[in-house]
Amino acid sequence: MSHPRLQLTGITKRYPLVVANSEVSLTVMPGQAHAVLGENGAGKSTLMKIIYGSVKPDEGSVLVDGRAVSIRNPQEARQLGISMVFQHFSLFDTLTVAENVWLGLDKHLSLAEVTRRISTKAADYGLHIDPARPVHTLSVGEMQRVEIIRALLTDPKLLILDEPTSVLTPQAVDKLFVVLRQLVAEGCSILYISHKLHEIRALCSACTVLRGGKVTGVCDPREESNESLSRLMIGAEPPPLTHRPQQLGAVALQVQGLSLAREDQFGVDIEQLALEVRAGEVVGIAGVSGNGQKELLYALSGEDVRAAPDAIRLFGQNAGRLRPRARRRLGLHFVPEERLGRGAVPTLALAHNLLLTRDDAVGRGGWLRMGALEKQAASIIERFKVKAGGPQAAARSLSGGNLQKFIVGREIDAAPKLFIVSQPTWGVDVGAAALIRAEILALRDAGCAVLVVSEELDELFEISDRMHVLAKGRLSPSIARAAATVAQIGEWMSGLWPGAAAPLAAEGAKEVQHAAA
Repeated sequence: MSHPRLQLTGITKRYPLVVANSEVSLTVMPGQAHAVLGENGAGKSTLMKIIYGSVKPDEGSVLVDGRAVSIRNPQEARQLGISMVFQHFSLFDTLTVAENVWLGLDKHLSLAEVTRRISTKAADYGLHIDPARPVHTLSVGEMQRVEIIRALLTDPKLLILDEPTSVLTPQAVDKLFVVLRQLVAEGCSILYISHKLHEIRALCSACTVLRGGKVTGVCDPREESNESLSRLMIGAEPPPLTHRPQQLGAVALQVQGLSLAREDQFGVDIEQLALEVRAGEVVGIAGVSGNGQKELLYALSGEDVRAAPDAIRLFGQNAGRLRPRARRRLGLHFVPEERLGRGAVPTLALAHNLLLTRDDAVGRGGWLRMGALEKQAASIIERFKVKAGGPQAAARSLSGGNLQKFIVGREIDAAPKLFIVSQPTWGVDVGAAALIRAEILALRDAGCAVLVVSEELDELFEISDRMHVLAKGRLSPSIARAAATVAQIGEWMSGLWPGAAAPLAAEGAKEVQHAAA
């Protein structure tokens, strides 16, 4: 009988305000895909960072292949055959894809050799990326591909994946799972963190459940249902969403003939986009990351004001050249896909992060009413069940899912008339996802117009009234959610919708053939 690939015993990690892990034990065998399941703030990421050497435990032991080790940093972890794909990426914006990957590999390799290996690995696994692109030009989904490729290039014995499919299409997830199953068959062990319960059941043969930093159960997810896994994770099943028919109001957002040239050589030209969103409806936009979502959202939010004034109209008013603050005055509130950096300032307290998009607590002469500001933050923390050390907790101290709940809550609490949100439930647990989606539908029912850009098709089918697909900078016609299927939307994500321009459809057909191969 071989030794376990990884064996944790009594792992404890304390921080000043919280015990992140308390006497956690975990065993992963060679060639086993093992899930770690828990709600946001349960201690999963801290535990993975301990295994990867990014965090030092206060108590407990770590054995790798039967040998006791003290992993002091990620370099030592990689030498032991441990690689990790983080949910929050560890990439340098000013370096290229190849240079970022090169940093974590054997220094005897030349940059040219690393570039060649990236291209080969990307082609093998269908994770296409240009090694010469600077990271700051990549979308979040493309950054995730870089992290996965970087981990695979180390030929790991233990691969830790933290929400690896959060921005992949169903077809891309299927292809990634083929790769992961092949790695498992070759003896590689996988530690898999995901809030998508059906993925855990499809991939993993063992599951350890964390709640409040402690192990509360171990099971074989293949013998469980989504409902039973939810109960193990959060103690209950998320309440079902009610999606009632709604009478539509006036047009809140109208986009007509929106065309913008890319601002850098790696961007996407958006061409002749047309859509409208009315009060009392949720319109969803699906698509693979890097197909123009970033460019469209910059134009809609006011970060890019190159559009013709009448190409974007808010509540009947030309808004193509209006800055974000002017658009907020008209009733538009916006949640970007990047939580840290754009959605929140990492070092600032949650209360102060309200000031990015809210001025309710700003008095005469620009003086801050701190009491009012902290009261607002505390209200959002309570309403959206954010696990944080209070209004003065720094944004970077929150888990990814809890920070997402706070940012979404900050904008919903402002009572917008038009709400635009990108990746609303990226990296949040099933309970938090249900809460956020229920709040979005409550906004809709109250007469708000909602536009959701997401790569999570299940999410779009759950909350949208109508859907579009964005592919290579072009937007499909809208289709009623009730008339759409996952397979159909998946095809449209390759540009294969009725009436698509011939060059786009031809490129999409090639992609489908490549994916099938």
